[in-house]
Amino acid sequence: MSDDITHVPRDDRPDESRRERLRRTFDEDAELYDRARPGYPPELYDDLAELAGAVPGSRVLEVGCGTGQATVPLAGRGCRITAVEAGPGMAAVARRNLAGAAEVGVVTAEFESWPLPQEPFDVVVSASAFHWIDPAVRMARAADALRPGGALAVVRGQHVAGGTEEFFIEVQRCYERFDPNTPPGLRLPTAAEVGNSDHAEEVARSGRFGTTVFRRYEWDLTYTTAEYLDVLRTFSGHRALPEAARNGLLDCIAALLDGRYGGRVTRRSLIELGVSHRR
Repeated sequence: MSDDITHVPRDDRPDESRRERLRRTFDEDAELYDRARPGYPPELYDDLAELAGAVPGSRVLEVGCGTGQATVPLAGRGCRITAVEAGPGMAAVARRNLAGAAEVGVVTAEFESWPLPQEPFDVVVSASAFHWIDPAVRMARAADALRPGGALAVVRGQHVAGGTEEFFIEVQRCYERFDPNTPPGLRLPTAAEVGNSDHAEEVARSGRFGTTVFRRYEWDLTYTTAEYLDVLRTFSGHRALPEAARNGLLDCIAALLDGRYGGRVTRRSLIELGVSHRR
């Protein structure tokens, strides 16, 4: 299934002119990324098993594994995983996190140019990373990596209305002051307003996959001020700001959280799984 709501800007649609520069920011502090970034809801892995066949013994190719946020749970479920990560720092932390998993290998390479192994995979998974892969080749490369009937499983995340709602309204003043790319009066969309037709249509245009099936999970996570600032420091848009602007923005956010919200904030994310089977 898909829906046709496309007017809401998504967190995971990087400007193509900045995509390469932004995606390189993640490797600048792999330890922070590993410490601050949350994983994914447990139900997601049940749906990966049901819809994509990510079950014990299945051959899984993970595209953009980061430091292993999805890799570790998939390895714990008995999947045999080859994880490809472009950032050498991120890949090194992922290897450390997966040191006890005999059936997992982490490759430092860009997926666009990595030589695909002869034996095809049962599942290609990409969690919060597929949008960083070159759109000119990502669908074809994923299809080429899969056996007929194998599944492409793309996980995406979007910050949506909910949690500490008043904070996220007030904090826009900080962004408008320190980040020139912030539209005035920006408000978070509700989960119902966030569309997925862009991904469904990209899959369909490739001609390599059947219909995409989606599952959605609304997920609330609560952070202290320090924890929340660490999460923000892992976001490419924040990292790409000039240092003075970034520091000013984070100081403004911290002052608001500590001064008016007791040093705690709950952030709601819409996590979405899209599964498409290779023709």
